[in-house]
Amino acid sequence: MTLCPLCNGLHNIHITCPNCNNEMEDTGKVMDYYDDYSPYEDTNTLKKVDGFPNSLKNGGCPHLLRCPSCGHDEVVLIKE
Repeated sequence: MTLCPLCNGLHNIHITCPNCNNEMEDTGKVMDYYDDYSPYEDTNTLKKVDGFPNSLKNGGCPHLLRCPSCGHDEVVLIKE
């Protein structure tokens, strides 16, 4: 079984915005934004339809990062 270090509060991520160089904020898993019930669904099941073909196979958890200054959004795969 794998686990995401960001989802489980084991690590923080520090990525700067490519537009304004301010630090971006982790807003959670991309799958949590699909619908009202997504946060309660099995993560591995949602990875089959998350739009990232190898996230399940390679153990990546897609997180949405957002810049609070300029509003830039970016998805990064976090190694589980």
